[in-house]
Amino acid sequence: MKAVVRNPVSADDASRSTSILTPFVDFLCVGGLSVLVFVPLLLSGAELGFVTIGAVVWVQIIVNYAHFMASYRIVYRNRETMMKHKWATIRVPLIMLVGLVIALVEVQQGSRLMMIAFFAVGSGYLAWHYTGQTWGMMASFAHLRGVRFDRTEYWFIRGGLRILLCWHLAWFLKTTLAHPEGFLWIYQIASAATVLAAIMGLVGLAHLWRRTRQAPPFLAFVAWASIFVWYATIARWGLAGLFLVQLAHALQYLEFPVRVEINRAARESARTPASHMMAYFGAILGVTVLVSFFVPGPALNATASLLGASPDSVAPVLISYFIGIHHFFTDGVIWKLRNPDVQRELFAHARPVVANTPIAPLWWEKGFWRR
Repeated sequence: MKAVVRNPVSADDASRSTSILTPFVDFLCVGGLSVLVFVPLLLSGAELGFVTIGAVVWVQIIVNYAHFMASYRIVYRNRETMMKHKWATIRVPLIMLVGLVIALVEVQQGSRLMMIAFFAVGSGYLAWHYTGQTWGMMASFAHLRGVRFDRTEYWFIRGGLRILLCWHLAWFLKTTLAHPEGFLWIYQIASAATVLAAIMGLVGLAHLWRRTRQAPPFLAFVAWASIFVWYATIARWGLAGLFLVQLAHALQYLEFPVRVEINRAARESARTPASHMMAYFGAILGVTVLVSFFVPGPALNATASLLGASPDSVAPVLISYFIGIHHFFTDGVIWKLRNPDVQRELFAHARPVVANTPIAPLWWEKGFWRR
């Protein structure tokens, strides 16, 4: 998701919604629930053996795949949206399908090169996806409050998130390589740099406060703070922590396609919005459960990171990588908040999108900044 623009708020707009769903649900989804759960666990020093409980595993799998299916609902909604996003809907899936077939053939011949490539791309893309979604949450909830991040704030906050992305990649190397000793110094530097990431984010938020003379939107701050809690959870509990963080990430995402569907139902559906949404949730849940029976969850994927999967389980693992990578790519295509169509779909229930005054680029970014 990309940053959005500040909109003047008239008296008529003041009574309109400033939430995606409701203030309380927004708080829980955007990161409040994970902060309330993870922080006490981190402070207690507890272990996470409970994540192996079957019920918890199934909740995680269902929520995670539901957020994949909700994304597909947006991009594969009809022929028009499919043709509008050909790379996401047709070309990238075909390219990955060829890679998946090659990987299956390789495994039968004793090689795992393509499987390693799928895992590396998926893991790297996951880091980009986590930090990018955090910025998207911040921009969205700022927009709902009539606030725009300027260039300085963007570079400070997004720069800090890029540092966290580097930490995620360093953690991936430390965790998955058979002999990570030579990379430990990278992980140590990246871990120390997370302090700088926090400082940069706080500077960016403080600059917003000073410029607008009002506190940063609370939910934008919650989204920013939650990713630090998420990465602290991963650092503390490793793959078990990633299991819970992926659940929090999926929950954070889900209310956005739900809001798009509600707005579309209110505008287009011949049925009542309530019956439309019941059918929507039923379809998403049904497909999610069906996929879950044939594809392992992300926690099992992470466990397979050392690529010790037996040949008869390689296909489900590769299909899971396929879905994950395709979702990451699709998400980057459909959720560009600077796109007026996206703003109209997502914020139709809130204040309207109106013309705005562009912010001039900083002197050192004029050569490469692109709107």
